[in-house]
This record gives sequence, C-alpha cells and structure tokens, in this order.
Amino acid sequence: MNIPNRITLSRILLIPIFILLLSLPLDWGSWSIGTTTLPIVHFVAALIFIIASGTDWLDGYYARKHNLITNLGKFLDPMADKLLVTAAYVLLIELGLAPAWLVIVILSREFAVTGLRLVAAGEGIVLAASSMGKWKTTFQLLSISFILLHNFPFSYLGWPIGLITLYIALILTVISGVDYFIKNWHVMKESN
Repeated sequence: MNIPNRITLSRILLIPIFILLLSLPLDWGSWSIGTTTLPIVHFVAALIFIIASGTDWLDGYYARKHNLITNLGKFLDPMADKLLVTAAYVLLIELGLAPAWLVIVILSREFAVTGLRLVAAGEGIVLAASSMGKWKTTFQLLSISFILLHNFPFSYLGWPIGLITLYIALILTVISGVDYFIKNWHVMKESN
C-alpha cells in the first residue's frame, strides 16, 4: 500500500474516534467564548475532523505529485470523504446542531452523484469532480467545523458562521448536483 492510500486509510480510522467522541456522554467541561459556550469534547472532535479533512487534500496532492494514483486510491478516497461527512452531519443532527431536512438534502445529493459515478464506471467512463463540487465540499467541511466549534472564532462577533456556511453548502450542493447530472446525463442514456 502506497503512502497516499495510507493517508486515506488514516482518515477512515479517525472516523470511529470522531463518532465516539460525539456519541458517548463525555463531559470534559467547556469554555466560554464570546457569546457562546464551547464544550471541550466538541473542540477535540472538531480538531479530529479538521485533521481528517486535511488528509483528503494531502493524499491527493501526494498521489498526483509522485504519480501514485491507484485504483485502490480511487475507491478509498471518495469513500472516506463520504463516510466522514455523513458521520459528521448525522451526529450534528443528533446533537441538535443541524436541521435534519437540510442534512437529508445534502446526503441525498451525495448518494445520487455516487450512483451516477458507479453507472459511469460500469460503462468505463470516469467522471471527474467539477470545481463547483470542490467548493461544495469546502463549504461542507467548513460548516461542520464551525458548527462543532460553536462558531469560534466568529463567536466573539456573534456571527452564526456555522449556519451561514451550512446554508452555503446546501445551495452549492444542490446547484453542483443539478449541474453534475445535466453535464453527465449522457451516461444514463448510454447505459440503457
């Protein structure tokens, strides 16, 4: 297993730790920050999430730079991304920090696009991620991070940056999903 795939695997291995931190009744105290209170366990979970998210950039960069792109990496990388984001959003619902309807829309798009990619792969077609899809992912990761951090460092200003980035992620998710299907509808036609 090459280094980029090991980095991707480390992201997958961080997911259960992240889940346990937010699922177990841990009370490590909290910090008062601005107009809000930040539970320390949310801070630690956010750090793990941010580190895991950073490995997504790192494994891709390293694989491209050293020409180490493999089929295993093509499989593991998007799966790790979906597992991490899905786990985070579901836990945010459980914690009462994100509206369920919004998360359902975001995750539905993710599963629909994954399904389209699977159909394309069956036809021998590789569907690349669009720049809008990359912005969507960026705002998803930002929203999860800011929500877990209870809007820190913007909590001093009283800005609900977590919800703002979550709604931006929602808008980009829907637009990029529609765009993705319009641009790649030929894959569905050709698979008949």
